[in-house]
Amino acid sequence: MTKKQYGTWPSPITPQMIAAGLKFNDVQWDDDGQTLVWHEGRGKQGVLVAQTGLQAPRDLTEPDLSIRGRVGYGGGEFAVRHGQIYFVSSGRVYCQSLSGGFAKPITPAFGAAASPSVSFDGRWVAYVHTYENIDGIALVDADGQHWPRKLAFGTDFAMQPVWHPEGRMLAYVAWNHPQMPWDGTELRLVKLEMGADGVPYAEDMQVLAGDTDTAIFQPAFSPDGRYLAYISDESGFGQLYLYDLEKQTHRRLTEYKAEYGMPAWVQGLRTYGWTADSKAIYAIRNQNATHTLWRIEASKGAAQQVKALEAYTSLGQIAVSPVGEHVALVASSSTQPARIVSYTPPESPHPQHLSAPKTEPLSISVLVEEGAAPVLVRRRSTTEALSEKQLVAAQPISWQGDDGETVYGLYYPPLTGAYEGTGAPPLIVNIHGGPTSQRVRRYEAEAQFFATRGYAFLDVNYRGSTGYGREYMLKLRGQWGVYDVEDAASGAQHLVKQGLADEKRLVIMGGSAGGYTVLQSLVEKPGFYRAGVCRYGISNQFLLVQDTHKFEAHYSDTLLGALPEAAEIYRARSPYFHADRIKDPVIIFQGEDDPVVPRNQSDSIVASLRRRGVPHEYHVYEGEGHGWRKPETIEHYYKHVLRFLEQWVVYI
Repeated sequence: MTKKQYGTWPSPITPQMIAAGLKFNDVQWDDDGQTLVWHEGRGKQGVLVAQTGLQAPRDLTEPDLSIRGRVGYGGGEFAVRHGQIYFVSSGRVYCQSLSGGFAKPITPAFGAAASPSVSFDGRWVAYVHTYENIDGIALVDADGQHWPRKLAFGTDFAMQPVWHPEGRMLAYVAWNHPQMPWDGTELRLVKLEMGADGVPYAEDMQVLAGDTDTAIFQPAFSPDGRYLAYISDESGFGQLYLYDLEKQTHRRLTEYKAEYGMPAWVQGLRTYGWTADSKAIYAIRNQNATHTLWRIEASKGAAQQVKALEAYTSLGQIAVSPVGEHVALVASSSTQPARIVSYTPPESPHPQHLSAPKTEPLSISVLVEEGAAPVLVRRRSTTEALSEKQLVAAQPISWQGDDGETVYGLYYPPLTGAYEGTGAPPLIVNIHGGPTSQRVRRYEAEAQFFATRGYAFLDVNYRGSTGYGREYMLKLRGQWGVYDVEDAASGAQHLVKQGLADEKRLVIMGGSAGGYTVLQSLVEKPGFYRAGVCRYGISNQFLLVQDTHKFEAHYSDTLLGALPEAAEIYRARSPYFHADRIKDPVIIFQGEDDPVVPRNQSDSIVASLRRRGVPHEYHVYEGEGHGWRKPETIEHYYKHVLRFLEQWVVYI
């Protein structure tokens, strides 16, 4: 085996390859059970794509319409019903036929919209609307002939509107500052009446579940109209519940100590779906940063794992067909890039059996006739030119934190194969954003980019992360800038003690809240890390609460404390006020148009570094916001990080 310096190994994963990949944000079925629609992110452009049976996928939307929800962090881009697709672009809701033609706006051009939800009869569209910092659920007719009506307002935030099959009720999730959607929300049920003008209005509203200390996620009515399903973390883990609409009783459906929900950072998230006959629910279970799919009987809660999808360890945006029992998802693993896949139980006919055109090639016809494997790959995010042997599998690990408590993470060792380093490899300690979030065993191009070059890579799910129960998530309250910093360092030490990382070549990396942890770690632990990589990180906690968007305007109230009482904590946890302690090389990246962590956060810390002569680089990207979308930005970012680490970490 050839010996070569860690961090310099030739890798098949290039910046260009990462930049060229597609991002899958959502997938849904039309009522026919044969047509699948999904949302692709192609650089800065959001595109809707449809596939009927085994026909070739086709773009639905025009290039001048970028499909993207713009409420909070986005999400909730589209809905499908009766051969029509309803989507959000530039703050408006549009309607377009799946068979072709041009899109027609059905809402006026003011504010922003997300999560269009179409009534079962196809007459009405409910959606989340925000304007001048006022959020709520609005209603418009599906043809856009009438001015939209305010249906359910009065709270700071609203999310996930869904219709009862009979159209007489609508459910949604609501909450107020200072709660975030994973802190405490309410499941609200709105009873509708038809107004004299022929437009439904809210006749009554009741809170069915949730409060300021219980988070509710993803309501969904059963197709027969008997139940309203939802996820609640009342028990300490996000579990499935059923509300019997006639008996007005709640029943917990799942008991396993794992997460069936997720933090609602964006609109339109789904982790479960009803079967068409209302007898079962397909649900994604998250345990130890690994996703599995389960079929759960609605009557008794008996659960059976879908083994056919076991190779995929990350599953999302589940959609169950309104006809038959076909399940579509966004699926990946740490060594398998994201795909759009569909699953059909062996006893059910494939949806393409009914719709495959006669002109399909013989190979596909034979595949259908013989009853192909129950999992069908609909779309790939990359060319998938690499084999699993050319990639690194993520390993779930845990360790003791600085105070003896358990901390979790995912470890990527340097790729074994043609090259071998000398001694222990450099380690990149990667900090996820949020901070209320989690890294799971999905395909992470960034981890592969470095691990295939001979770096060890550690994703830290520090205390405060989701996926390990509500108690673990709440540990960061009042401790932001403490537990995340300490858990990152103890994770690095854990690998160093095992001989899996070089203690003289440790790197800390992160973006947004993860970028804050990078800066705070360089302040609190000078000399511990050889270098830092910071993307749009928070440096001044006071400025953050003044400048950030509405969604996170009071997020710091629970993470640090309410102002002015917690002013000293804000000062102690702001790297800007202690920047003179930073002495290790750091590279900083910032979007010019970032509304979440504005550029002044990076400018201020860079000014201190420049004044004191601390080795650093600063890159500002025009036209970028909170995260990179342009392919040229992504390429530039990876090339400069790699060069920076070679200079300050690899060759020392």
